[in-house]
Amino acid sequence: MAKILIVDDEAGIRLLVARALRLEGHEVLTADDGETALEVLVAAAGTIDAVLSDIRMPVMSGIELAHAIHAGFPELPVLLMTGYAEQREAADDLTRIIRGVVDKPFTLADIRRHMREILPDYTSEEPVRRMA
Repeated sequence: MAKILIVDDEAGIRLLVARALRLEGHEVLTADDGETALEVLVAAAGTIDAVLSDIRMPVMSGIELAHAIHAGFPELPVLLMTGYAEQREAADDLTRIIRGVVDKPFTLADIRRHMREILPDYTSEEPVRRMA
């Protein structure tokens, strides 16, 4: 299955989403802000398959994080989430570097569906084997 990085400053959201994705068989890493997420990405040395990030966070916003990810890891799929309409509109300008925006509140089924859409290679019953 996929290795997914969840970035959100709210511990409850991180834990809930991480649990839902782990139940799908994914390996999940978490970060509480964009700066920490970049550190995790660099330390993971290209082994992360997708990033799910909140937009509104201290230190570095999800939009700033998306730009940084695109600069350093241009093929890495990024999915943003927000509960604020104006942030969703700001994210619309990122359509060439993100895979979409999930509106909060969301259900766990919504998150699972969005992740299946951005990670189609990981939706089969058999895990996809990646070449080293």
